[in-house]
Amino acid sequence: MNIIVISDIHNDVENLLTYIDKISNFDFDVIICPGDFTDINTPKGFAQEDIAKIIIEALKTLKKPILCVPGNMDTKEIIDYFEKENISIHGKGKIIQNIGFYGYGGAKTPFNTNIEPTEEELEKNLKNAFKDVKNVKVKIQVTHNPPYGTRVDLLQNGMHVGSKIVRNIIQKENPLVAISAHIHEAKGTDNINNTFLMNSGKFSEGHFGLIKIEKDNKVNGKILNLNE
Repeated sequence: MNIIVISDIHNDVENLLTYIDKISNFDFDVIICPGDFTDINTPKGFAQEDIAKIIIEALKTLKKPILCVPGNMDTKEIIDYFEKENISIHGKGKIIQNIGFYGYGGAKTPFNTNIEPTEEELEKNLKNAFKDVKNVKVKIQVTHNPPYGTRVDLLQNGMHVGSKIVRNIIQKENPLVAISAHIHEAKGTDNINNTFLMNSGKFSEGHFGLIKIEKDNKVNGKILNLNE
């Protein structure tokens, strides 16, 4: 399976169609979106859910399954929309081609943004999501918040600001891959034990992730830039 990871769009519908046209040149089976489709401030006349709908409709033109969790900037209305479109893995799991995807979105910040689950809420809902795919051999965890103490949660000042719960569940359940977002400057890859980690960076800057899972479950992943 080949997976495209698109995160942190932050309202950038202006570049979206150009980027999606370029994405269509790649070979992939599933689109994973780990949140922050929108931002607090939106273009005049548009609500955040309007922007999310434009983005999802654009992604649908790629004609591949889409799976999403919300970011901390997104809204409850956007979660409801994802549910209606049957693309949500926010607190639930879905199986595609014998791979179980499970997740939970949002992230705690100092800024009182829209979707900020506590660590307790995150733990409860990630565990519930995992139950939906527990009998599948290969699992992929999708969160907006990255795991603590890794390359994918590292601020420029050297502080790690990810979630300890996200990390704990990775260590306990050993998913093959854990996808996250949120910390833009921490785009890249890492590992926790045998779990491959990816934070694909801001799609609004042209960054996206490509993950290839081979038949022997070997994982190859990289961050690419559509502006290069």
